[in-house]
Amino acid sequence: MAKLWSGRFSKEGSKLLDLFNASLPFDRKLYKEDIKGSVAHAKMLAKQGILSDDEAKSIQEGLEKIEKEIEEGKFIFDIGDEDIHMAIEKRLIELIGDTGKKLHTARSRNDQVALDFRLYVLRSDKEIVSKIEELIKVILDIAKEHTSTILPGMTHLQHAQPINFAYHMLAYTSMFKRDIERFESSYERNNYSPLGCAALAGTPHPVDREFVAKELGFEGVSVNCLDTVSDRDFALEILFNIATLMMHISRLSEELILWSSYEFGFVTLSDEYSTGSSIMPQKKNPDVPELLRGKTGRSYGNLISLLTVLKGLPLAYNKDMQEDKEGVFDSVETALISLEILKETLRTMRVNSDKMLKASKIGHLSATDLADYLVERGVPFREAHFITGKAVAKAEEEGVDLSELSLEKLKEIDDRIDEDVLSVLSLRNSMNARESEGGTGEESTKKQLEFFVNWLKKRGE
Repeated sequence: MAKLWSGRFSKEGSKLLDLFNASLPFDRKLYKEDIKGSVAHAKMLAKQGILSDDEAKSIQEGLEKIEKEIEEGKFIFDIGDEDIHMAIEKRLIELIGDTGKKLHTARSRNDQVALDFRLYVLRSDKEIVSKIEELIKVILDIAKEHTSTILPGMTHLQHAQPINFAYHMLAYTSMFKRDIERFESSYERNNYSPLGCAALAGTPHPVDREFVAKELGFEGVSVNCLDTVSDRDFALEILFNIATLMMHISRLSEELILWSSYEFGFVTLSDEYSTGSSIMPQKKNPDVPELLRGKTGRSYGNLISLLTVLKGLPLAYNKDMQEDKEGVFDSVETALISLEILKETLRTMRVNSDKMLKASKIGHLSATDLADYLVERGVPFREAHFITGKAVAKAEEEGVDLSELSLEKLKEIDDRIDEDVLSVLSLRNSMNARESEGGTGEESTKKQLEFFVNWLKKRGE
């Protein structure tokens, strides 16, 4: 069968061109969006008197049959059809005859693919947000159990100050909350229909773009057709949002890798989400977080790839833009499975509170508290900093943590230090002293936990 666009050509295209030009092997993923858009378009054409009601009904029934054929694996995909749009249209004509040839009235593949791809991205925005919400629920469940579990808070990967494990996990909750906000902001900004823009300049047919937009669940229609058919900002945004999400996942994965090592021992990953070595029988490898860390680079690559494709394109549509989909499909699938497996890895891991507490007794985590103690007694901060440094040196000389240094040794360093300093240097007291808003004190942490629980609850209402 001749290609649907071949009227002005005197020679048939080569098979090599078919292979190079076709996007059908990957854009077949858009079949649902393509059929949904075509049904809405046919309804609009009938409403405007461009098609009869019977013609629109025949087209809709034909499209529904094609959708069933695809889902049942009976549809024959032919590389010569180039893309999913032409494959469906050709099959429609086979099923219902010349009426099928009328479907493409007042539209182009340019606005058709822009519609299908936009619908896919908008749907994916929602799916990813749902998966992030599920992940946050698991993190909050962990946090509820560990508001009093002390572990060393770190900067430069060095022991810094005592914090609680819930507080640490809520930091990631904050990141994932921002991710949700980014996806939802993108959804709102891009929820406008491109259909009716045709090739680049609109159409002379009396179309009703607002009707189609409403049928498809859009907020409205795009403003400028020239921009619309060449716009892939929505694709760039989901790629950026996924790249940022994966960066957050990678940071948490890095900590899981460290925490599950013998050197830390803070958590034990479930056997269900660990692997072994082909040669070393004792090994239990954190392959899930390692793969998550690795897939982050892949999501970055997809973003950079599309940015590079688009950077030099003149308006309006150019065939280069066929390269917009595979990276988006890959990033979406990567994000969805990454969120699911991270959720399960966290849900099934064991938190080793004793190891966290033991590690907190290394590194003089309450040193800042000693400096603050001296400042409250009128010692200038720089002097207090110097005195505390001497106390830390003394503790190391004695082979103990600063929190375990005797009052006698402390008074040898500075006689303004009194017995009440022992309470100040307590790891738990040090942690709970930080009750400023957003701080690591138990009460402050519980307020943060309550904030996230309520935020998530309101989203579900």
